[in-house]
Amino acid sequence: MIADPSIDDMLLRLGGAAGLGMILGLDWERRGFDAGIRTHALISLSAALLMLCAISVGEAVIRSGGDSDPLRVAQGLFQALGFIGAGMVFARREEVRNLTSASSIVLTGAIGMACGAGLWKMALIATAVGLFLMVIVRLGTRYFRGERKAGKE
Repeated sequence: MIADPSIDDMLLRLGGAAGLGMILGLDWERRGFDAGIRTHALISLSAALLMLCAISVGEAVIRSGGDSDPLRVAQGLFQALGFIGAGMVFARREEVRNLTSASSIVLTGAIGMACGAGLWKMALIATAVGLFLMVIVRLGTRYFRGERKAGKE
């Protein structure tokens, strides 16, 4: 982790976060949901930028003799992701909608945080597992439940 990252490092971390966010948003975009490619990419990019800033500033403060904890930024970011996710969830009578969409937004932000911290293996594995859950498991769930829940994710 570098207090003053190079342009190449910033491009890799921020571009990688946006790219992985886009991959997660593809399934939602294809099915016509509001939170699609751009939303997922922007959330992942934002999370990566905040983590990169927190790490850089934190290291600079520590080098100058101060006390810093970049994990506080991660905590605040995760609260913001929860707020965005809560705004996506609709509850009417006995029916709750968009829980999976909200969960994918939180996952996308977490992947962006991993990219911003330079934790590439973690980010790639989380993207692969998330994509598996959103596509393959969704198809299996439809098969076992029938079509009654389709479109309410």
